[in-house]
Amino acid sequence: MGRSQSTALTNIRAMCAAHKLDSTKLLTQTKYLLNCYRRACWDTTGRCEPFDDDQGCYRDGHLLDALDYLIRFDPEEGSEVFESTIRTLFETRWMIDLVDNAMIRVKEFPDHGDIYFEIISKCYLTRFKYSEREILDILNLERSRYYDRKKEAVMVFGISLWGKEIPKLKRFLEECDTETFEAMA
Repeated sequence: MGRSQSTALTNIRAMCAAHKLDSTKLLTQTKYLLNCYRRACWDTTGRCEPFDDDQGCYRDGHLLDALDYLIRFDPEEGSEVFESTIRTLFETRWMIDLVDNAMIRVKEFPDHGDIYFEIISKCYLTRFKYSEREILDILNLERSRYYDRKKEAVMVFGISLWGKEIPKLKRFLEECDTETFEAMA
C-alpha cells in the first residue's frame, strides 16, 4: 500500500463515510478552521467577559445559526466569511470548548492519537508557532511521515469536531430551546 493509501488514512476515510462526511471537504474545512484558530482565539479570549447567566448563552439563536453555518460551510466561499462567522463562537468561548473537546477525542484516538494531538497542538493551537524542523525533532519523525501523520491528524480532528462535537452541542442547544418553549407553554 503506497503512502497516499495508508491503512490509517483508509480507516479515517471509512470513519468519514460512517459520519456521512465528505473526506475531501472535511479536510479543507478543518484546515480553514485550524489555520485561523490561533489568530481568532488569541484575539478574542482576552476581550471576552465571563457569562453570568450560562442559560442565556444556550438560548442564543445566534450561536445555533453559527453552528448551522459550520455544519454547512463550503470551503469555496472563502476564508473571510468563515473567519468572521467563527469569531462569534470564539467570543462566546463555545468554539474554544468545541476545539478542546475535539482535541481530547484526537488524543484518545486508538492509532497515533498522541502524535495527532501533538501535531495539531503544535501546528495550529499553541500561542508559540513551532517550525517544521522543531516539530520533526520533538516528534522524532521523518519529514514524509510527518506530512502523512499531519493529514491524518487534521482529518481525525475534523471527524471529532464535525462528526461528534458540533452535532452534540447542536442537539443540546435544540433541547434547551425545546425545554424553554415547553416551560413557557
